[in-house]
Amino acid sequence: MPANAPSAKDDKLTLIAISALACILQNILHEGLGHGVTAWLSGAHQITLSTVALQCDLDTRWISANGTLVNLLFAFIFWLLLLKPQRYRPATRYFLVLAMTGNFFTATGYFFFSGVTNFGDWAAVIRGLQPHWMWQLALVVAGVASYFASMLVVRAELKPFHEEGSRRLRGLCWTPYFTDGILAGIGGLLNPAGLFYVIASALPSTLGANAGLLSLPSMMRKQSPNQDDQVASIGRSMAWIVTAAIASLLFIFVLGRGLTWSR
Repeated sequence: MPANAPSAKDDKLTLIAISALACILQNILHEGLGHGVTAWLSGAHQITLSTVALQCDLDTRWISANGTLVNLLFAFIFWLLLLKPQRYRPATRYFLVLAMTGNFFTATGYFFFSGVTNFGDWAAVIRGLQPHWMWQLALVVAGVASYFASMLVVRAELKPFHEEGSRRLRGLCWTPYFTDGILAGIGGLLNPAGLFYVIASALPSTLGANAGLLSLPSMMRKQSPNQDDQVASIGRSMAWIVTAAIASLLFIFVLGRGLTWSR
């Protein structure tokens, strides 16, 4: 960045709004499109969908696995959309980066989480497979390797936002981390599955999976900014803010309470 160029000043409220929308999208893709649609297509007769879990009268490996697999699929889709980032405004580009990041981190982090704790979606996928310890170890190894690869991808997409000697990157990374954690916690309080799933599932899948966002600014501190593709500041946008406010209220008070389908 040239010495006489001003540092980008991003609007905090807009960053929070974009972060909230990316978090909600990742959650709906995981629980709704991944688990919910798979359960419906598999023949489940009753499905209850909330922000923290899917409950249904059918239990298959595909239902358990497809939340993560859908997250991976959409992470790659968002990555492809970012191949030509110049077509997007700064706020839209930031949203695509966060959407990609949340889906990558949730998916790859879940492998590690289930492998270590023997709990969650991928613990259900490997249930009954022997030797069980080897399957758990495979999940841990896959999780560590894929999460690290995801961090490299995210780091590359965040580089154009980086400014030498500026704290901009910290705000862009830490804002979604804490926004996601707060939104997931509040959204889970009303869920029909109980407080256990907030503590054991919702918070680990956000605060734990997104932990890479906390370390990315320090990882990139010594990198030279890409001046040819520098992203301008993200200004105040009432469109993003109002959309995020409406989506958050629906996420907390509608999806948070649980939606049930029967047939």
